[in-house]
Amino acid sequence: MDELKKRAKELLEAGTVKVVIGYENGTADKTRALFAQEAKDADKLIFDSRCIMNLATYLTKAEVKGKGRMAITATLPVMRAIIQLTSEFQVNDNNLLVLGITPESKMIEFKDIEEVESFVHKYTIEIEAKYSEKLEKLDKMTPSERWSFWIEELSPCFKCYACRAACPMCYCHKCAVESNQPQWIPVPSHDLGNLEWHMMRAIHLAGRCIDCDACYNACPLGIPLNLLTKRMLIDAKEHFGGYQPSIKADHLMSTYKPEDKDNFIM
Repeated sequence: MDELKKRAKELLEAGTVKVVIGYENGTADKTRALFAQEAKDADKLIFDSRCIMNLATYLTKAEVKGKGRMAITATLPVMRAIIQLTSEFQVNDNNLLVLGITPESKMIEFKDIEEVESFVHKYTIEIEAKYSEKLEKLDKMTPSERWSFWIEELSPCFKCYACRAACPMCYCHKCAVESNQPQWIPVPSHDLGNLEWHMMRAIHLAGRCIDCDACYNACPLGIPLNLLTKRMLIDAKEHFGGYQPSIKADHLMSTYKPEDKDNFIM
């Protein structure tokens, strides 16, 4: 995308930003993250249908933030992640410039994150039909059948944590799975340990997941773990009126309202 390369060069030459985060060609016809710090590096920037990695995951990394003000190539999922990270005080206009890529592959430079939010809210989060069908099948199963389904699907997991590394919302410096005093999640990759890890991660993403599928795309075994977070998105819509990332919105799992439903309490 020539327009993106040109603007990245201008920003770096003027010193407006210290690094431009985008995509470049990798190996095996795949793309990887590019951190352009000099104008000449901007020539490596690309954008096409292969660019599905959620680059927002790098915005909270100390080694990236330490470079100075950042610009980022942001598709719709990346923009949603930026809004959610802003609401959680992880990024702001002082350290970030968003070079948005529209669904029509046009570049838009936003003057601030509020403009990003206004743009993103034109597009609601919709669960793709292929995933809706799978979730409907799961809904029709008995609790015992669903248990067996997830035990079988998660059994190949060897806890490489690629899903966590790829997710922009998993930015804790120390994850609960790395704590052994107390130990919340079993370390071994057995049925219970795998189930507890993936269920815990899904619950932590309730009301925060922006449905980018980064976790699923990163999984080397193709485990359909994104079905868990998509289920959470549906539940948020059914029980809390839906979810759309917003800079000033109350967080779904940390806000109590007197009118909240309580019929799920046994």
